[in-house]
Amino acid sequence: QVQLVESGGGLVQPGGSLRLSCAASGSIFSINAMAWYRQAPGKQRELVARLSSGGNTNYADSVKGRFTISRGDAKNTVHLQMNSLKSEDTAVYYCYVPSQGMDYWGKGTLVTVSS
Repeated sequence: QVQLVESGGGLVQPGGSLRLSCAASGSIFSINAMAWYRQAPGKQRELVARLSSGGNTNYADSVKGRFTISRGDAKNTVHLQMNSLKSEDTAVYYCYVPSQGMDYWGKGTLVTVSS
């Protein structure tokens, strides 16, 4: 079992920045890849960024060059640095970890980009 807790969401103006964090607990020895997804109102959940155990990263085209996913000093944390935020980035952001054949999700943190 893996538990995930996100933090760092909030209200920010267009062009601003936010840093999301996800802390994993439980069977963290089994964690390899970690990822961030988001779901905007009325839309399907989509992959934002993924970080493999080897350090490889993948980003949605819509966030390339603006968002950066990284592992924290503690292996069980992952961050999402979001710069140059746009109104279309408004969504609930979820931390995701696949582990031992199971999918684990955090409860999400709301990011609102608005003036």
